[in-house]
Amino acid sequence: MALLSFERKYRVRGGTLIGGDLFDFWIGPFYVGFFGVTTAFFALLGTALIFYGAAIGDTWNPFLISIDPPELEIGLGMAPLAKGGLWQLITMCAAVAFISWALREVEIARKLGMGLHVPFAFGVAILAYITLVVVRPVLMGAWGHGFPYGIFSHLDWVNNVGYAYGNFHYNPAHMIAVSFFFTTCLALALHGSLILSAANPEKGETMRTPEHEDTFFRDLIGYSIGPLGIHRLGLFLALNAGFWSAVCIVVSGTVWFDAWADWWYWYVDLPFWADLEGGVNG
Repeated sequence: MALLSFERKYRVRGGTLIGGDLFDFWIGPFYVGFFGVTTAFFALLGTALIFYGAAIGDTWNPFLISIDPPELEIGLGMAPLAKGGLWQLITMCAAVAFISWALREVEIARKLGMGLHVPFAFGVAILAYITLVVVRPVLMGAWGHGFPYGIFSHLDWVNNVGYAYGNFHYNPAHMIAVSFFFTTCLALALHGSLILSAANPEKGETMRTPEHEDTFFRDLIGYSIGPLGIHRLGLFLALNAGFWSAVCIVVSGTVWFDAWADWWYWYVDLPFWADLEGGVNG
């Protein structure tokens, strides 16, 4: 009941970015808002277009359905619906829906008097998507460089892009992104398991406090970042994983055009050992 009492206290008018009081209400536990309406509209429209694309396609197999981008010859122009136009419309719907959801998060945060950390974090995920389907195709001069909407076709696209640059694992930004992804998993595993071990005691035993958690890691590794610190660290790691994953793809074909393994020759050619007998080039 305490949470319900609090909800009655904060569910007041104001904090909206657009629309004023028009959509400033809740349906059950869900805040609507102007951007809630735009999110629902464009999400449903995009989903309907995907079903339409499947209907005019060759299969209803969910693994094989694919909404493909236009051919490279179309460039940055509009394509016919059946030849990439659907992909363009679905991409626009997805982008508007994602951005609307983030702005709805802003309105909720404003009502609660919170910081904007949640919409900012979601904005990094939106950035990664927009980079793949808008920024990189525009920089490369054709919508056809975007990825298709499908399960197997998307995996094929990832595979083909990787091999187009020799071995994508040599992409330095890809290395940084993967490192952040794995480190995020490590941090969340450590944090989640520690919380469960402290907050889920055996029957009849007392629940442990944050002091117990801090002491565990001080004894284990000599330092504890603390309850607030671990969440800041987790956010930092996760946002960097998304950011560097966007960087690793946007520089492929726009800044670097050869096999990524060749990029590392700057290291091989460093004067410290490039001309030394028995060195890397010796």
